[in-house]
Amino acid sequence: MAATTRAVYPEASAVHDGRLSIGGCDALELAREFGTPAYVMAEDDLRARAREFLTALETHHDGPGEVIFASKACPVTAVMRVFAEEGLGCDVASGGELHLALKAGFAPERIYLHGNAKSEEEMALAVRAGVGCVVIDNYEDVGKLARALPQGARQRVLVRVRPGIDADTHAAILTGHAESKFGMDPRDARALAQDPPVHLDVQGFHFHLGSQLNDPTPYRAAVGVLAGLGAQPVYSLGGGYAVAYTADDRPPAVDDAVAAVVEAAHDLLGPGKRLVIEPGRALVANAGVTLYTVESVKLLPGGARIVAVDGGMSDNPRPMLYEAAYEASLADRFGEDGEPATVVGKHCESGDVLIRRTRLPEAQPGDVLVTPVTGAYGHAMASNYNGIRRPPVVFCAGGEARAVVRRETYEDLGARDV
Repeated sequence: MAATTRAVYPEASAVHDGRLSIGGCDALELAREFGTPAYVMAEDDLRARAREFLTALETHHDGPGEVIFASKACPVTAVMRVFAEEGLGCDVASGGELHLALKAGFAPERIYLHGNAKSEEEMALAVRAGVGCVVIDNYEDVGKLARALPQGARQRVLVRVRPGIDADTHAAILTGHAESKFGMDPRDARALAQDPPVHLDVQGFHFHLGSQLNDPTPYRAAVGVLAGLGAQPVYSLGGGYAVAYTADDRPPAVDDAVAAVVEAAHDLLGPGKRLVIEPGRALVANAGVTLYTVESVKLLPGGARIVAVDGGMSDNPRPMLYEAAYEASLADRFGEDGEPATVVGKHCESGDVLIRRTRLPEAQPGDVLVTPVTGAYGHAMASNYNGIRRPPVVFCAGGEARAVVRRETYEDLGARDV
């Protein structure tokens, strides 16, 4: 496997005689055993990425710190269990994610509850579970937390700040700008932190600038905003670390990205602060691929081909939401050059296009097509559009494969009917 190609595939992937394997498992055999579409994840890769972030924070930070998994990227119990075992905390943004985090084995005190529209029920669930920290996003959170807590009890919280900082990413995944729906105005955040209600144990501040951030410069500007709000013991500096989706992408190395964020905190906040970082995509994206079966191939005037597969926007809506770019290969002719092709899904939408421009060998119905970097926001955003059953999640390690999320059945589609 070429170095440029390896950058977007799991570290535990290899090619022998043109056939791709993940975690020692042959991709064609995986497709036969588990069917397609299927999300395939290299378990050892997940563990390696967790350790990479832990090492980077420990190396560059001179005080206490914590790496927490932003579980929205891949809310799969088995994935979350891996990160709990590796010593990470967990960021949840709903009652469902909280349920999964507890089921996965995260200690409640290592869980952070986020969200800009927490319900009364979700706040009560968090209090009953004993979550370690609630991130206050708005004044309504303050009242809901008061009603959820037992009389006289206090809850550790961070106050989320809307720093008003733009970053170079797609508008749909930008979260720290002045008109973001997330966080409080810095003046309101400072007032709440300086004079909190008796039931709030304010530990510090939180911000998040957005996702897929290649340039660390905006982090320094955001830390500067927090530094002007008064000294606190804890600062959560968000996540958003970029990953490579194509061979042309050059995101910063994890060590470099963490070093830049920590350096800004040291320079502007002073030594000894407890720093929290929240990688999500960067922990899971490149650890996963999706396997599809080619269903039809059409030759268009001018020579272009449309390769239609048995999945699409129901298992990966990111190209439709964010114009996200992906690559593709045939699992048994991996890396072979070919002709221009567009990879489309099976859904009744003209916009159901997974990859607008790629090159593939001459694909035939029945071929297994693989797209890398789908470990993040594939399973998390999957839907039943057109009555499609959501795919399984398959763990591979040491040549052994196991389904950790089963494929939905047709009966599942009507399971909630009354």
